[in-house]
Amino acid sequence: MAIFEEEKWVDWIDQMAQHDFVVIGDFLPLSAYEKLKSYLNKKLDEQQFDKAGIGALADNQIVTRIRGDETFWLDRERDRPEIQEFYDLVEEMIAHFNRLCYMSLSGFEFHFAHYPQGTFYKKHVDQFRDRSNRLITFILYFNDEWKDGDGGELVIYHEDGERTIEPSGNNCVMFRTEGMEHEVRLSHASRFSLTGWLLYQPTNVGYIMG
Repeated sequence: MAIFEEEKWVDWIDQMAQHDFVVIGDFLPLSAYEKLKSYLNKKLDEQQFDKAGIGALADNQIVTRIRGDETFWLDRERDRPEIQEFYDLVEEMIAHFNRLCYMSLSGFEFHFAHYPQGTFYKKHVDQFRDRSNRLITFILYFNDEWKDGDGGELVIYHEDGERTIEPSGNNCVMFRTEGMEHEVRLSHASRFSLTGWLLYQPTNVGYIMG
């Protein structure tokens, strides 16, 4: 059974076609949102998050002056029993982007991200120099108590100007990955999200966002 009606996908993808990004408030049904948030908190309690770096595989480096978040990479086979509804959503997204935009998406990679107080991610794009198979960036936020002054806003640098997006709970952002510069402003409180990419070809989860 589809999570979202066809009309919603048509509207969201049409907004992306016009502006290269779309922001959706109250995105997931509450039950699916709470399951994802619970799984994030479980992995946080288990201390499963690692310092995030820049670059892919052997070139990966931890550079805190550029980014300071911690990540836990999802694995479909391992995580499916607890967050099956999320993977159903991913398949639904891929099917709609392929049909409505004539894309050839065939894989994905996602991680939970935690920005501790005092961390940020400077302006960057989500592509590696020698790999361009990330086509769509997806971000979902879990900061239910977020308020002005907490920081951690996402800033998208678009040809039409800057767009600042609050990382409040169940806010979703999707944008075309190629060439889309963005940053995470300094967080004054812990900030949590699910971030990932729809891919032209499947790739190893070992790649780290750069």
